[in-house]
Amino acid sequence: MRGILSIVLLFTSALGGKAKACDRYGKTGIMEDNDLRIYVGQKGGSKIDEASFNKVTGRLEKIYRPIIAKRGGDLQILRKWENPKVNAYALQRGGVWYVSMFGGLARHSAITEDGLALVMCHEIGHHIGGAPKKTEQSGQLIWATNEGQADYFATLKCLRRYFERDDNVRIVRRLKVPKAVEALCKQTFKDPTERALCTRSQLAGRSVSGLFHSLRKLKDPLSFVKKSRASVVETYHGHPQPQCRLDTYISGSICKADLEVPLVSYDADQGVCSRRLGESEGVRPTCWYKPE
Repeated sequence: MRGILSIVLLFTSALGGKAKACDRYGKTGIMEDNDLRIYVGQKGGSKIDEASFNKVTGRLEKIYRPIIAKRGGDLQILRKWENPKVNAYALQRGGVWYVSMFGGLARHSAITEDGLALVMCHEIGHHIGGAPKKTEQSGQLIWATNEGQADYFATLKCLRRYFERDDNVRIVRRLKVPKAVEALCKQTFKDPTERALCTRSQLAGRSVSGLFHSLRKLKDPLSFVKKSRASVVETYHGHPQPQCRLDTYISGSICKADLEVPLVSYDADQGVCSRRLGESEGVRPTCWYKPE
């Protein structure tokens, strides 16, 4: 009990007492509730326009509607371009599985098109990202994959599907890639296409983590080299710290688990890189995950 309490206190203090997560009712999102609003036409935002917003969300919807249909869900994407809210939500009502994407988030200066895709992947991950799942206060499991696992799913599975038909090598040549990213992806993957996909995924992770970092007004910069020093004694189900989330995106990007093996609710080690299976690279960071 003391260990659980210490985790709660650690993370709620970091959030100013607001350790919230995407809940079963879709009332909280990919990040804690915030008052930031970014309106259409507001200066200083991202380069994403409505056409790009619809392109990204439409492409992921086309990929995942049939996948989710096989699991008994009807995926519905709610595109709210005019809405200034900086967040994104997932919700299930009966057989309809919703993802709400807000224009305010897409207009934030930290968000790139690939970052926007990662956000939507995270929300899809709440639906099909597997274990660990969120729990009620009573301890009962609910439908939603928890925050850290939804992040992991986003780069482990979802962005790979989203990027797989692109000329990733050509795209990466046009990007400014940090040496640490280039080195890690080169070390992990011999194939240039896989290496480029790894690079895009990590840069998307930096985009979204940069948004979290900005909203929390943190001073220490995010790093591809210095990992989070946090280590939980039990799996944390709320929003991890931005560096921890970046670490998770990096891990998903270098895990070599088979893309076609689904993540499931009853086995946290299926379709992932797992310490319990003797793996050390691409595993979920212990800053939020504690292997059972």
